[in-house]
Amino acid sequence: MNRKKDDILAEMAKMPLFQNLSDEVLNMLQGILVQKEFSKGENIFTEGDASTGFFIVQKGRVKVYKLSAEGKEQILHLAGPRELLGAVSAFAGNPYPAHADAMEETGLFYFPRKDFMELIKKEPSVVMNMMANLSLRLQHFTRMIENLSLKEVPGRLAAYLLYHCRQTGCSDSIEIDISKGQLASLLGSSPETLSRILKKLSEKGILDVKGRKVRLLKKKELQAIVDGEKIRF
Repeated sequence: MNRKKDDILAEMAKMPLFQNLSDEVLNMLQGILVQKEFSKGENIFTEGDASTGFFIVQKGRVKVYKLSAEGKEQILHLAGPRELLGAVSAFAGNPYPAHADAMEETGLFYFPRKDFMELIKKEPSVVMNMMANLSLRLQHFTRMIENLSLKEVPGRLAAYLLYHCRQTGCSDSIEIDISKGQLASLLGSSPETLSRILKKLSEKGILDVKGRKVRLLKKKELQAIVDGEKIRF
């Protein structure tokens, strides 16, 4: 077995979708995957495109978004390493429901639908892993929809900051590695409103914002905002 194949198998074994699978099954999966590279800003798929397979982010990051009739962008998700893209559409045989662009130099593992469906007929254990992974993604999107529909912008921002902190394992400091416009779109707000809220939270001593670095000084107060406590602006 060559070094490149060894490296790919080692990466796959660490991905949530493929954890606990045997080496034999991983070898079968490696046999059907196609490695794809995308440059910054390059489109991966477009809403309405026929779904011929699904992707897993190997490196880099992908912006998943919708466009309104007026061309306004609403970011749905920012997918990083080891995350799935287009899986539900691929299994259902439906068109992709959104657009996906590379935010930086991005490498993807692509699994053609036809080959993958043939494989899982022989190895249903892959489906069980995928169901667990998709269940976690569903929980995440359910929370996101709840935040966008039920919470005001301060609550959405507080929820995002606390979630980002948990995901990165931070103690109290995080770095916002997307632009203010992208963050505003993700939160269903405008850059101006986002700046105003960040300034107010800083004035109240809840956050310390220096450029893209944000210290969460009072997490309990942030959680209270998530839970519906109002802030006077």
